[in-house]
Formats: sequence, structure tokens, C-alpha cells
Amino acid sequence: MGGCGPRRQYWGPVVRVLVVQAAWAVVGGQVRYSVPEEAKAGTVVGRLAQDLGLEAGEAEARRLRLVSQGRRASVEVSGASGALVVSSRLDREELCGKSAPCALRLEVLVERPLRVFHVELEVTDINDNAPLFPAARKNLSISENSPAGSRFPLEGASDADIGSNAQLSYTLSPSEHFALDLQKAEEDGESIFLVLRKPLDREAVPVHRLVVTASDGGRPCLTGTMELLVISVLDANDNAPQFNQSVYKVQVPESAAEGTLVVRVNATDLDEDLNKEFSYSIISSVPVDNGDIFTIDPKTGEIRLTGALDFEDVRLHELQIEARDKGTPPLSGHCSVELEVLDVNDNAPEVRVTSLSVPVPEDAAVGTVVAVLSVSDRDSGANGRVRCAVWPASPFGLVATFAGSYSLVLREALDRERVSEYEVEVRAEDGGAPPLFGRLGLRVSVSDVNDNAPSFAQAVYTVLVRENNAAGAELAWLWARDPDEAGNGRVRYSVWEGAGGGWRSASSYVSVEAESGRLWALQALDYEEVQVLEFEVRAVDAGEPALCGNATVQLFVVDENDNAPAVLAVAGGGAGPGSSVEAGSGALLWAWAAWGAPAGQVVAKIRAVDADSGYNAWLRYELWEPRGKGPFRVGLYSGEVSTARALEEADGPRQRLVIVVRDHGEPARSATATLSVSLVEGGEAAAAAGSSRAGAVSGLGPGAGAEGVSALATTNVWLGVAICAVSSVFVLAGVLYGASRWSPRAGVLSGPGPATLVCASEVGSWSYSQRQSRSVCVAEGAGKSDLMVFSPNLPPAPPGPAAKETQPEAPALLDT
Repeated sequence: MGGCGPRRQYWGPVVRVLVVQAAWAVVGGQVRYSVPEEAKAGTVVGRLAQDLGLEAGEAEARRLRLVSQGRRASVEVSGASGALVVSSRLDREELCGKSAPCALRLEVLVERPLRVFHVELEVTDINDNAPLFPAARKNLSISENSPAGSRFPLEGASDADIGSNAQLSYTLSPSEHFALDLQKAEEDGESIFLVLRKPLDREAVPVHRLVVTASDGGRPCLTGTMELLVISVLDANDNAPQFNQSVYKVQVPESAAEGTLVVRVNATDLDEDLNKEFSYSIISSVPVDNGDIFTIDPKTGEIRLTGALDFEDVRLHELQIEARDKGTPPLSGHCSVELEVLDVNDNAPEVRVTSLSVPVPEDAAVGTVVAVLSVSDRDSGANGRVRCAVWPASPFGLVATFAGSYSLVLREALDRERVSEYEVEVRAEDGGAPPLFGRLGLRVSVSDVNDNAPSFAQAVYTVLVRENNAAGAELAWLWARDPDEAGNGRVRYSVWEGAGGGWRSASSYVSVEAESGRLWALQALDYEEVQVLEFEVRAVDAGEPALCGNATVQLFVVDENDNAPAVLAVAGGGAGPGSSVEAGSGALLWAWAAWGAPAGQVVAKIRAVDADSGYNAWLRYELWEPRGKGPFRVGLYSGEVSTARALEEADGPRQRLVIVVRDHGEPARSATATLSVSLVEGGEAAAAAGSSRAGAVSGLGPGAGAEGVSALATTNVWLGVAICAVSSVFVLAGVLYGASRWSPRAGVLSGPGPATLVCASEVGSWSYSQRQSRSVCVAEGAGKSDLMVFSPNLPPAPPGPAAKETQPEAPALLDT
């Protein structure tokens, strides 16, 4: 039967590692290595980094590493060298059992960019397991009348190794009565029989002690023994039970419930009486540890399930059935039952995450790998074929890379401001009927990039501010929205006037708080200095690169009544040398009037201006002194001083008038002017008027006018002629003046600055600001007392020289 033969002892290292194959097979992108079992920890299996095409030092930089597949691989990647080394004990029998070849499928990841490689590691067998019999001792009872050639089945030994290391041979201790016979069975199995070579003689040898030795085919070979005790009994029970089949083959689905009938075996015994009665029993099973999932009825021979079958664990069960009669000695017959387990779809697909790269930037390109997934199904055939899909279908998709390996990739562009996080479900469906499903939920968050510029709620903000405001006063609050998060959405504000600047620097008047957007006044604003400020407020976020948004601010200064009227001094008359009159001070003016002048004759005209605008610059004139019914009156809005009645000598040679000029502001401001009117004869009045005009031209004062009066008194003839001429001109001028006064007219003055329209119902003189121009319409149509001011939303005038003020030419101070 063979044996080990002479054995060589190999001393040296306990395990000598031979790398049988380390080939970089570019078939399906796999690397295959081979390593013997029981290799020492630290043994180099192969140069993984080099075989994957990585440069020196690149393995550690790109984080070359193994991904666990659910069971211990006993190998690892050396971080420094990138070599695949043994990390713990490798036991082929523990990892793969009797399966050959024993191939471990490993997944290797490298980053930057993310790639997956499949490594197949074959663990080769060494002869580290000796043959093992199910029992160390077995007793057989053989009738002495058993003929030569009788065969008795024995339980063979098993070897956990594979290949030649598991090929067993048997030897029997020397005996003249017995021998061993091996028969090849199906599925590469062997059946051992003890053969009776010659009849037994109980009287000569009542007990036979034999030893069966099993040897494997390894180098050196290993052995196992079983002691047989054969007892010969002088009994006539010479017929053993015989089965109608030597081998029963059945198929049972793995979903069969406990108690299911597997098969019924049948045996017969030709003996009579007690020797004919027999019982059935299961004497052995393959695999050995699965015998407790079957039971046999001793009387009927029905084999039923007492446990669950699992196609994924054991696909074929082999039972040795014995029928033993009740004779003395008892005889037995044997048969085998081969039970094939049929696969059913009882395992749902499993989805595992191999690698997950989150969060995903919202500007990630289409095709970016978000996760690497591994999908498996323990079933076989159509039941083990798996289809995968991702839900919702967008913006992610699945791409198959290898068998059972998928990549979750980006199919559409992301927008964190629209969706900041996705709940993704990977669904796996097998091909069974009905199909089973596996699910895996992933939470993919989207990280922010600076892709949104700050945006103001309005493109143009209009702000009204009263002049003389306090420095540091809050003028407005601007706010810009940035939907980005963290620094990308944090906004800072600043006043921006453009690269070219302007003829007015807004930053000298206002500032904006960088964090809140509050607009503050740096100094008090003066309407007479500036009426409109137009500038831009820029909002800049803190992203990289920074984005910005702009808003235009039009700041209109609202006039306050902070300027009192000022009485104008006219050359040739007024307050004396220098003729400068400050606003609010009493101005001294003088004029002449002739005795006998009729009522309504204009004696003088008071002129005043107010630096304010609108109602604040609308002036009215009042006669303060003398009170009561005096000989003179003042036009309320024209400022014309005229006779209230005919002048008489009783009125005296001189009248002193105190005139108050008030504006319409709240509160009203005023200035006073003192007008001294000299009452003279008609000729003297005309001479004084001429002298006044001459003095105005030559620069002479009032004294020079008095001397002219005495000189002209001697030339009365020429004076008469002059009076006639002047009277004619006066009549003509009166007609033209009346026609123009009673017809609607409009005067338009234009210049830089925002135009302001002022309409009044009162006929008379008008005043205007010296620092700006406006359109003034004076009509004597409807008697309205309202003053309407319209300030259109216009940008300020371009820089340039201020327009010269256009003032009406001052008439002679004394009109007679």
C-alpha cells in the first residue's frame, strides 16, 4: 500500500519561504503573488509598489495601503518600501479549507489620484498536517465461517492538506489472515476494505490485533495509525445485511426545513430469525463535523434533516450508512449517501464602503470619484450576479471598475447654496427569483467655494441728511448678502470713489463701518457748501479670490435755516465808506424824496440775499419804524420803499425808516436796514438823483452830491429841459414796466448743482443763494401762498469753475 519510506530530516529555518510567483500580470489590472503557508512574520511576499509602477518613495506619499475584505488577510504593506510582507501566521487550512487553489483577493488603494488595484495572493500548501483517523481504536466482529475474500469496510483517514500532501497510502501490520484493499471512488475519494485472505480459526487464534497506518505524500511524509481488534466468534450468522444500492445520490435545496426527508435506504438480510433483524445507523460523514445535521431512523432507514443546510459552506455531504444485524456475532452491510446541496437565493447583496472622500467641493469637476464601493453576494450563478444603482439618480452615478467594485462619481455640477448635503443610497439587486436587495446609505456633504459675490438689496440708495448734522452721526445702514459660508460669506464694506476720484472726495465727508455697513458722517455737512454727494460703497468678501459688489449712494443734504438775510450795499450809497454790510447788522442807507410826491411813488428798493434755499431763502420786508400810519410803506416781498400818501412839508426834512428783512425758515432769521430819506424840493430831488448817479460813477460821497445841487440851481432852464426829457422817458419806462409786470414772465438761471424750482404767487423782488443757481418762476396769476421745492435725483455737476451769479442790475438808490 505504500508508505513514507526512508525520511529525511530537514533542519534549518522552521519555515523556508519560497515566493513561487511574483508576476505583474496586466490582465484586468491584477497583481498575483504566491507564498507558502506558515511563513514567518516579516517575510517579503513581493515588491508591490514596484509592480504597481510606483516610484521610490511614492508608496508612502500616496498612502499605499490594503483594504480589509471582511477576514484577516495576514499580510500588510510596508510603508517605507511599499513591499507586501507577512504580518501574522498564515494557515492555508484555516483560510481556505480543502479549496484549491487558496487565493486571497486583496484590494490596494493609492491616493492622489485615487485608484484601486486588485492583488491576488495564493497561499500554497506545505505538509503540516498528519493523516487522522476518526477513531484511534475500532473493534470488528467476524464470523469464523466467513469465506476467504470477505470484505469489511473501514473508515479512512483524512488529511487537512491538499494535493500530494493529502494523497494517502495505507499499510497493515503483518498478518496471514488479513490484507487491505483500496478502491477508487467518485470525487477522487478512496474506500478502504479489510479483506479476509484465509478462513479464521477461533480455536487457534481467538483475537487478532492489527494496526492500520496511513501515510501522506508529503516530503517528509507524515503518518497516522488506527488499532483494529478483530474477534472471531463461532456463530452461524453468515449473512450480512445487503443494501439495494451501494451509493445513494440525492439533491436537496439549502432552504429545506428541519425534518425534511432526504432519502430512504433499504437493506435485506438472508438469514433467519434473530440473525435477520438489523438496524440502520450513520457511522461517519464528510465533512466530519456536519454529521449532527442528519439523523436516520434505525428501523425504516429514513434520513432526515436535523439542522440547516448552507450551500455557501458545504455543497456536498457524504454519509456512510451501516445496517447491523442482531446475530451473534452481528454482521453489517454498508452503503454511502451523497447529498448535493442546491443553491437558493437566500443571501442578499452586501455593499461596503472601501473609501469615501467627503466633503466634496462644490466646484468639483464632473467625473470626480467620491467613494469606492465593494459589492458581493455569497450565492452562486444567477443568484450571485448583482446589479447596482444609485438613488437619487443625480448628481451622482456608479461606474463599474472591476468585478464587484464600483466608483461613486460626480455626474453633474454641484451648488452648495442650493443643496449643501446629499443623502445617497446605493442599491444592489441580485438575479435571483425573487430578487434580494442590499442597500447602503451615504451622506455626502458639499464644501463651499467662493463663487458668489456680495449683492446689495438696491443698486442705488438715496439718503437725506439735514445740514449741520453732528460729526459721527449715523446716516444709513447698508447691507449686502453673500450666500457663501464662513469666510467666503463674511463681507467688509468700504467707500469707493473709483480710480479717477472726483472734484469732491466723499471719503472726507462720510465713512462706512467695515463690519456692519453703517454709514457715518465724518464732519458736519453744510448745504451751502455741498448739496449732493454721490459715491459707491463696495462690499468685499473674505474668499480666495475675493469677490465684490457695489452700490451707489446718493446723499442729499437738506437745507436748514442757518443763515440770516444779508442786506446788500450798493455803490454810491449805503453804510458809508467801505459799503460792506454783514448779515444781521443794521445797514444804513439813504435816499431823497420830493415834497408833494404822490402816493405809490417808489423812493428806494431794499435788496437782501439769504445763503439758504427754498423757504429758508424766501424773504419778506417789514417796516419796523416808524410804526403806525407813516408817509412810507415797504413792499412785503419786493422790498420797494414807496410813499403811502402824498408827502407834505409837515413830514419834516428827513424820515428815518427801520426795515426788517425776514426769511420763512423755522425759526425765522432776520436782518435790519436803516433808510434815511431826505425830503427836498422837486428840483433838488432831481439834482440829488443826478448827483447820486454822478457820484456812483466818479466814486464821490454824499457831500459831493450836495455841492452839485447848489451848482445846478443856477441853470434852471437847462433843468426844465432835462425834467421834460426825463419825464418822457419815465412815462415810456412806466408803460413798459406795467406791461411787463402784469404779464406772466419767467427768469431762468442755470449753473452747476442740482436744479431747484421755486414758485411763489407774490409779485415782487426775489432773492437767491449766491452758492447755487435755480429756476425761479414768478407769476401774479393765482393767489397761492405755497412754496413748492422739487429736488430731482440727479448726479452732481462735473468739476469746474463755479458759475457766476446773475443778479439783477441795481437801479438808482433814489427814484423820484
